[in-house]
Amino acid sequence: MSELVLDRIRYFELEKLAFGAFQPVTGFMTEDEFNSVVERRRLPDGSPFPLPIVLGVGASDAERMRGAHRVSLLHEGHEVGEIDPQSVFTVDKAAAARKIYGTDDIAHPGVRFFMQGGDWFVGGPVSLKKRITHSLTKYELTPAETRRLFRSRGWKSVVGFQTRNVPHRAHEYLQRVALEIADGLFVQPLVGLRKAGDYTPEAVVAGYRALIDGFFPPERVVLGILTTSMRYAGPREAVFHAIIRRNYGCTHFVVGRDHAGVGSYYGKYEAHEATREFEGELGIEVLRLNGPFYCNGCRTIVTEHTCRHFSQAPAMITEISGTDIRSALAGKKAVDAKIIRPEIVAALADVPLFIEGEEM
Repeated sequence: MSELVLDRIRYFELEKLAFGAFQPVTGFMTEDEFNSVVERRRLPDGSPFPLPIVLGVGASDAERMRGAHRVSLLHEGHEVGEIDPQSVFTVDKAAAARKIYGTDDIAHPGVRFFMQGGDWFVGGPVSLKKRITHSLTKYELTPAETRRLFRSRGWKSVVGFQTRNVPHRAHEYLQRVALEIADGLFVQPLVGLRKAGDYTPEAVVAGYRALIDGFFPPERVVLGILTTSMRYAGPREAVFHAIIRRNYGCTHFVVGRDHAGVGSYYGKYEAHEATREFEGELGIEVLRLNGPFYCNGCRTIVTEHTCRHFSQAPAMITEISGTDIRSALAGKKAVDAKIIRPEIVAALADVPLFIEGEEM
């Protein structure tokens, strides 16, 4: 049997496909599936699916796999799965990037990773023989496990919350809104491939452990990580994240300000509009919530929907900036307790905070 070596990133994707995290996609995409998703944000059968799930390879591997019946997938010398390579193809990657990300600028981290991968793709059904293990494995739940857990707690409604950051007051505000309308909250930080300067998985988990253990009712919140790559694809990724949380058993999903965005590539609420394109088709209700901020007039966390000062006295508004929070946690600025809880800061004291090397 032919063999193909997977790096850690593609091993994570294999695992999520096998778990059912990307249903109805269960294998790396074929050429027809890729083209349909890129052009229409849908699979060939019409099912909503906005982002390609691909296995990139070099030209020599593509030639070797063409016509093969089964290919053994290896990682660090161990067989971890198989693929039936039903489709071996190449694409105009720059043109595809412009449709997926809205740009072909390699300064965009998602575009950079897409462009630097193999120039050929291999698509087909996969099977998993060995789960990946890592330092946070105990926090990773499969879709089958979360569905069982939600049922055991008697939850009929579950809000999924996507994050890649340590928790601050704005995100806590959104999570508390979610708990007001549902039986439970599933906080699922994405801790797979991310760009340099993002928080380490350990920091994100430590921060959320401090928040959940210290301030939320434990019987109403579940924490479980998701080891897949950030695509930084903004509007398309918001839809993708909703589909994933549906597969994990959530009935609702929060889409906030600049969801899955990076830099200034996407509009503030462009992700809200993208989810509206599939209203009633995703199998999950999207909660389109505005981005919270701190108001010195209201003296609390609010949004433009709940604060009169947003339009009448904008000088009272303090935007909750991820850059400012990172600077504070790195010791370069004072930590503002109105923006991030001191207990969370304390929980991060002995944890590596930021990804230093370029994962992309």
